[in-house]
Amino acid sequence: MTVDPRAALDRFVAALEAHYTAIVNRRDDEDPAVDDAYYVLADAFEVYDEALGTVHSEATPFYLGDEDDDEDDEDDDDEGDDEEGDDDADDDGPVSGRIVTKLGDDEYEIEPHRPSR
Repeated sequence: MTVDPRAALDRFVAALEAHYTAIVNRRDDEDPAVDDAYYVLADAFEVYDEALGTVHSEATPFYLGDEDDDEDDEDDDDEGDDEEGDDDADDDGPVSGRIVTKLGDDEYEIEPHRPSR
């Protein structure tokens, strides 16, 4: 079943608001409400991005990586730059498990890392 992009956007915006509220009202550095809001936000983002792709063949300029790729990415840092024409199908960006915004060639803005559940 295809999710309505407008409904997914509304849920995403509500998740952003809830995440911000959880941060502002945080009781300590390990407040579970912040972690819960983080995961709800990540899920809402994925649903919205997928709905845009399915219905409108568009995507957001953000990438939400997988936690499992963290170790692989550290190994990739030691390798040389990819040569032109080298298609690395599993190259998902420089950092996984975080929301990453690509600003330009090899330039990224990275959200703080959250622990996996």
